[in-house]
Amino acid sequence: MSDFYKYFKENMEDLGLIAPPQSLYGTQALAISTISTILAYIDKFGTKVTVRELAGAGTRLEGLAVLGALGAAYYAGAVIGSLAVATGRTMSDGTSMADVFYELSKRGWSRTWLRSLFHRRPGLYNASVSGRKYIKHYENYK
Repeated sequence: MSDFYKYFKENMEDLGLIAPPQSLYGTQALAISTISTILAYIDKFGTKVTVRELAGAGTRLEGLAVLGALGAAYYAGAVIGSLAVATGRTMSDGTSMADVFYELSKRGWSRTWLRSLFHRRPGLYNASVSGRKYIKHYENYK
C-alpha cells in the first residue's frame, strides 16, 4: 500500500467513512481521476444526488455503491479533503484550507458549493477538528 493511499484511507476513516477502494484512490492520479468523475456527475445531476445514484449512473464508480444514501456532494468534499491531506502528508506535514483551495483551483474543481462545504466543515481536511468522525451523520440528516 502506498503512503498516499495509507494517508487517504486514514483521513476517510477518521471522518467515519468507509475506506474507498484502492483501485479508485490508490495513487494521487487515480484519486484525481475519480474525483473529476464524481464532480462531473454532481454537475450533471445536482448536489442532492447520492453516492448510490452516482454509482448507478457510471460503472467506474460501482465500488462506491456501499456508501448508499450518503450525499455525493459531501462525499466529494471528503475525498477532496482526503486528497489534500494525503498529498500534504506525503510531501510535508499537514494540510491547510489554502492547500485544499489550491487543489480545487489547480484541477478545475472549484465549485461554489464545495468552497462553502470546506468553510462549514474544516474537519474534512483538518485532523485537529474535534468530533470530525461524526460530521457525516449531521450531513445526512440536515
